[in-house]
Amino acid sequence: MRKMYLESTGRSNEWDVSPSEVQASTEVLKDDEMFITSLPNGLIPYQEKGELGLYYRDTRFLNHLEILLEDKEPLFLSAETKDSHFAKIELTNPELTVNNSKIPMHTIHLRELRVVRDSFFQRLRLVNYNPWPVFLKLTFKFGADFVDIFEVRGILREERGEKLPAKLLRNGILFSYRGLDGITMGTEVIFSPRPKLSVRPDGTGVAEFRLKLAPQRKVYLYTRINAVIEGDPKAQRGKGDTGIAPAFLRAANYQLNKYRRWKEECTKFQTDNTFFNYLFERGVTDLGALNTDYPEWGSILVAGIPWYAAPFGRDALITAWQTLIVNPELAKRSLRFLARLQGEDNNAWRDEKPGKIMHEIRRGEMARRGEVPHTPYYGSVDSTLWFIILLSEVYRWLQDEELVRELAEPLRKCLLWCREYGDLDGDGYIEYRRESERGLTNQGWKDSWDAVVRPDGTLAEAPIALVEVQAYYYLALRRCVELFELLGDRKEAMRCQRQARQLKQKFIQDFWMSDREFLAFALDGKKQPVKTIVSNPGHCLFTGILPANLADKVARRLFEADMFSGWGIRTMSKLEQAYNPMSYHNGSIWPHDNSIIAAGLRCSDQHQLLLRLANSLYEAALSFPYYRLPELFCGFTRRGQTGPVHYPTACDPQAWAVGSLFSLLHSLLGIRSERGDVVICKPLLPQGVNEVLVKNLRVGRGKIDLEFTRKNDKVYCNVLQCEGKVRVVFEP
Repeated sequence: MRKMYLESTGRSNEWDVSPSEVQASTEVLKDDEMFITSLPNGLIPYQEKGELGLYYRDTRFLNHLEILLEDKEPLFLSAETKDSHFAKIELTNPELTVNNSKIPMHTIHLRELRVVRDSFFQRLRLVNYNPWPVFLKLTFKFGADFVDIFEVRGILREERGEKLPAKLLRNGILFSYRGLDGITMGTEVIFSPRPKLSVRPDGTGVAEFRLKLAPQRKVYLYTRINAVIEGDPKAQRGKGDTGIAPAFLRAANYQLNKYRRWKEECTKFQTDNTFFNYLFERGVTDLGALNTDYPEWGSILVAGIPWYAAPFGRDALITAWQTLIVNPELAKRSLRFLARLQGEDNNAWRDEKPGKIMHEIRRGEMARRGEVPHTPYYGSVDSTLWFIILLSEVYRWLQDEELVRELAEPLRKCLLWCREYGDLDGDGYIEYRRESERGLTNQGWKDSWDAVVRPDGTLAEAPIALVEVQAYYYLALRRCVELFELLGDRKEAMRCQRQARQLKQKFIQDFWMSDREFLAFALDGKKQPVKTIVSNPGHCLFTGILPANLADKVARRLFEADMFSGWGIRTMSKLEQAYNPMSYHNGSIWPHDNSIIAAGLRCSDQHQLLLRLANSLYEAALSFPYYRLPELFCGFTRRGQTGPVHYPTACDPQAWAVGSLFSLLHSLLGIRSERGDVVICKPLLPQGVNEVLVKNLRVGRGKIDLEFTRKNDKVYCNVLQCEGKVRVVFEP
């Protein structure tokens, strides 16, 4: 095992690192395991040190892409990404001088259309709006560094493989790299029509076009970039040798039809507010983009772009839970995917135990060589509990008995992990302690190295029992009662019931802080409460582990000024010593964290607080590109007309942030499923919305269309259509 050094932190056992540079604004296109991030003008600057580039299977295959007109960068006009898969970039010329003749600024229009399907395609259209012909040089510059995603995130490797000499092809250039694992990877850049090609001394490529642009006539240039991996049948050379233009059109039409079908499969949300309509439409297409097919295991929602464009157990399960109202198939696919990779062995390197649900899997060179334990890595204390919770939610939502029977064995293995491996000291709680030298120190959803901190600023020692994890465990045990009764195992059902009852009683005794009228963050290795005020106790509200009086106190505490910023609930109180509104977990705002709390507010009948929280997050979305809530944003207090402060390395789109939009709406509308019936209880609508139409909602054993309307400050629900065996019940 070769030693690696983490450039950003100096710690050799942490993976929560950051790149040395990040871009403030990027555009993203994705299809399955391939995605590209660029500046809004489409450029990937030379020697890019941030996250920009074309990626496939956790490797960056392109880190440089520039377009120059007479060696000058075009002027940016606008950019738009349609349905998360198709980009349009508008550019124009600066003032140019060619053969002593001036070409006025803004007289040549360049339009880039981009799409990803197995390869990256780009069509560049040029139009000359001068009344005379224009002769000019257009140059593409491009390069590949074959850097592993962990290197992009900040890990400095002691050794790397060999970058091979670039090869000139008939109409393009092939860059190659032989990894330390002996596998050769390549980036094939192909053009049509054929340009003048060359390779610079620094190894980058140049494609030069000499163009004659007649007035008002369109000229098209096509580019196709293929990721090539030795032994990977999906990533091979030769895709772009001929016919790039028709291949571009086929890819664009394929994606257009793919997303059309996806939207037809999902629930449609239509409101009387244009902003909300766009917000939900974008959310549906983002879910389609993040849903990724893996030939070996099936499909799953990957966590986020660029850093977490990979399967994450916790993220996929929570996002699927958030989006049952959108498309329950996401949940079924994620459960099956994760069951196939359920832990089997005692493997300290991977923090693996029998029955444990994985945390993260990677497929780049560093994973293949065993430099990182992500093959897969199991360092998540709550993924196994969320597997049980989601399975039970899908059963309740769809009455899908076949799925429960199909996953009965993985369910039993999950309980085995909880009892024999998750409870490290036999006290009835689920704890974590890292075993892998390259694993995560903290293994809850707040998994940065400094996330579990005491009020005095010192870090808590393992084994650590997080407050929300015990609440998840309680809910998982309660749900196991009904699942095992369905499976005919009355003995196991009764055992889970007893265990849940005991856990609830013990939890209140050990976690409730009478002096602070709140729940402790965690119990440390000495079973002492970590008394830091954080958002985690809010996750307990939807699980039922708290009696009503304590749930009320937790809910109200989260909305005091030190916790509620005006844009959402902070991860940590601003009164704590470790508070930093620009940190990853110690004072920032996470939409998914807030959406789980929102679900708990609905369960606790805290309707006014729920409205306040939902409105704040929807209003925050107005300040972000495409009205898309990012992974997190800074926790500064809302003041005046200014928007929330962006967090520089946040994934965007990010699965459970996208899911938060729908989870908040789900909580507001008060929809739940019980024994095949759809129950509507005291629906609410966000500020600025007076009508919501929910069409094609798959729930119970059928589909329904619902209309929610606000009249005189009260929201009413009408059933417009029912299909199949489903009944709607209105609960006062």
